[in-house]
Amino acid sequence: MTYNITVLDGDGIGPEICEGAVTVLRAVGKKFGHEFIITHMPIGGRAIDEEGTPLPEKTLKSCLASDSVLLGAVGGPKWDNLSGDARPEAGLLAIRKEMGLFTNIRPAKLWKNLAETSPLKSELVKGGVEITIVRELTGGIYFGRREKGFDEEGREFASDTEKYTREEIERVAKVACELAMKKKKKIISVDKANVLESSRLWRRVVHEYVSENFPEIDVEDMFIDNCAMQIVKNPARFDVVLTSNIFGDILSDEAAEVTGSIGMLASSSLGETKRGLYEPIHGSAPDIAGKDEANPIATILAAGMMLRDSFSLTAEHAAIEAAVQKVLDDGYRTADIMSEGMKKIGCKKMYGLIAHNIER
Repeated sequence: MTYNITVLDGDGIGPEICEGAVTVLRAVGKKFGHEFIITHMPIGGRAIDEEGTPLPEKTLKSCLASDSVLLGAVGGPKWDNLSGDARPEAGLLAIRKEMGLFTNIRPAKLWKNLAETSPLKSELVKGGVEITIVRELTGGIYFGRREKGFDEEGREFASDTEKYTREEIERVAKVACELAMKKKKKIISVDKANVLESSRLWRRVVHEYVSENFPEIDVEDMFIDNCAMQIVKNPARFDVVLTSNIFGDILSDEAAEVTGSIGMLASSSLGETKRGLYEPIHGSAPDIAGKDEANPIATILAAGMMLRDSFSLTAEHAAIEAAVQKVLDDGYRTADIMSEGMKKIGCKKMYGLIAHNIER
């Protein structure tokens, strides 16, 4: 089988970790008889420097013509002083919107042999942690009306509007329900319904949708501030978490840190079709860019999610996860997951070992 993949390397460590993921995909292709046609395109800061925009038209066309898209990371201090629509992150928001990717799925899994890297006490994580956060991706405050200027009294102000429609909430709730049916049939829906009108609509629509379409699923409501506390107090209680764009952005990073390192966690952004956008949840880490210190595992696992969720290659996805586990079992660690007695290696060595374990 032949698959066309657009790779958006992005900024900072993006090119390094994407090189790792592509190397592993080549190993998968060699072992299982697939051809992955890779097209690299600019996005974010690099695209601003080369094309004058964070999402060039040629990049968008390539993404829309591909079978799926793999992204590294965008942003960095070089572009911090640009206006909102001209910043690297605007390219990421735009590509999600243009591809119709309204759901972000972020699994936060504590991998075997990495419990010692979690900042939580051992008794809190000894039973394992696997939190799947389902985040609405193309609505809410990130895409609401923006205003700035001076009010009638001459005071400078800025505002961003949180807005959701019933349809936006229902379609992301459907994704969460389909995941929950494969797991424990429980969803924690996170909002701030005691304060926000948008959250009150969110809560009502979620309950109506689930009761009408997935009555076997139990839905528990939780305020965002309490959820943030409970994730570090009792992470084992969580399974599928359904929430809005901004709350999901915050909670997924917190859940990632509970598992030890955001360098281990991948995510997928999906819409109505099989074509998705797959990426690590971490940023561009410009302070270590080019130093061979980055952890490529999250991006490699993102490529694995692509094989499973967009291409239905379940055996190939399992091979990637098994290869990652084997490298961890053998005691190899990048700096972010390093612990006493382990063997510290760099980015290239890490993805080289993973690819080798797949090929053999």
